[in-house]
Amino acid sequence: MDDWYFLALKVTTRAIEVGGIAIIVLGILGSSVAVLWQILHGHSGSTAFNLYRSNVGRAILLGLEFLVAADIINTVAIEPTLQSLLILGGIVLIRTFLSFSLEVEIEGRWPWDRHKGESGSSSRQTA
Repeated sequence: MDDWYFLALKVTTRAIEVGGIAIIVLGILGSSVAVLWQILHGHSGSTAFNLYRSNVGRAILLGLEFLVAADIINTVAIEPTLQSLLILGGIVLIRTFLSFSLEVEIEGRWPWDRHKGESGSSSRQTA
């Protein structure tokens, strides 16, 4: 009974990893098509480039979320050793740093500053 359980977990983990990789690859391809479409329809190069960077960054962020989820499942359910836990901690730290960096690049502000601009504009509308 344990054999099929671990096999199912490994297959699930691998599927989530493949999904994360596919999201990144398809996001880059879709972003490339979108930027070419923008350029062919007369938008400026800087506007198209900013759109491209934003879309690629979002695809990478979403793909990283899937890859972190697969690593967590693998560490907690399949290989719960101290060494795998330490490796997971390092991977999560690196991917979290990448996520924050990409978020700053895409949005132009820290993730925890996201609502400051929104609350300021909504308070002006109600006053």
